[in-house]
Amino acid sequence: MKKITVLIVDDSAVVRKILTEILSSDSEIEVVGTAMDPFIAREKIKRLHPDVLTLDVEMPKMDGISFLRNVMRLRPMPVVMISSLTQQGADIALEAMSIGAIDYISKPIIDLAHELSTYSEEIIAKVKVAAKARVLPNASETPTTESERLKKSRLLDKQSRNKPYIKLKTTEKIIAIGASTGGTEAIKEILINMRPDSPGVVIAQHIPRAFSEAFAMRMNSLSPMAVCEARDGQHVLPGHAYIAPGDRHLMLFRDGSRYYIKLDDGDLCNRHKPSVDVMFRSVEAAAGDNAVGILLTGMGADGARGLKVMHDSGSKTIAQDENSSVVWGMPGEAVKLEAVDFVLPLNKIAQKIEQLIRDAK
Repeated sequence: MKKITVLIVDDSAVVRKILTEILSSDSEIEVVGTAMDPFIAREKIKRLHPDVLTLDVEMPKMDGISFLRNVMRLRPMPVVMISSLTQQGADIALEAMSIGAIDYISKPIIDLAHELSTYSEEIIAKVKVAAKARVLPNASETPTTESERLKKSRLLDKQSRNKPYIKLKTTEKIIAIGASTGGTEAIKEILINMRPDSPGVVIAQHIPRAFSEAFAMRMNSLSPMAVCEARDGQHVLPGHAYIAPGDRHLMLFRDGSRYYIKLDDGDLCNRHKPSVDVMFRSVEAAAGDNAVGILLTGMGADGARGLKVMHDSGSKTIAQDENSSVVWGMPGEAVKLEAVDFVLPLNKIAQKIEQLIRDAK
């Protein structure tokens, strides 16, 4: 069996050494080279033709984002970003995902050698997923017709979006979205095309705790809806989307005519916290057939069984199709379980949600 070939690009000799040791410990991966800056990396890419690139976001001579843009323009390939667990690191990692990076690995700030080595299993898994992932066109460079249509409305809504609602409307319908690898961009594509008066949206995206607030802020700046990182006890309002913190399960409950959020610091579910399964099951219990469940691109099977529970209770369910998914793991598992009413390309999902909500009135 052909090994997955990897080129490591990082200005730190320590990181290059640790990543080489970690990746080389797996029999299915071969590190074919390392580079300390993008200019050396460019020559090695031409000569070695690696299957996957690991890329530091902060390097001398040319930053990782600029180099990633060049790679995606000249030789699109799977890239896993190496990012520090800081606000700036989170913002850069999310920008990298919008350019076309498949995933990111969090680089600890303290005790780098020890902490990075504890991520060995995650690092190996992400490189293997990247090798099989689809490198999709940069959506930010080719906006959809629907996205263009909403540009004016987003500008008009920008001032009102961040103001609190004066009255609490009853949120009868609820939209629940789950995603993993490739999900930050998939969620963005949906949120930028949602109406500002859409039912409340709850979101579970597999993401580090240090990144979830930055992700929510990024989505809030782009979407007609008001988007925030979810808080414990928060009521779910129309026109708002709530993203689970990267270290808590998001669970939905009902108090009379209103939904509210409970954040839970319980055990991992399907090796994740937040878990899409946990959220979907709580949505089914709180909303029943008043919910719409959407499972997007992602590695593994988290969310598939929860979506099946929603489907069997009468919720309408949607899975992202294989061609538009970076990794068709989670939605593919849901399809196998017959948990899905509609299998759609990413650019059709927001429209279908709107139709389902309209038809249910």
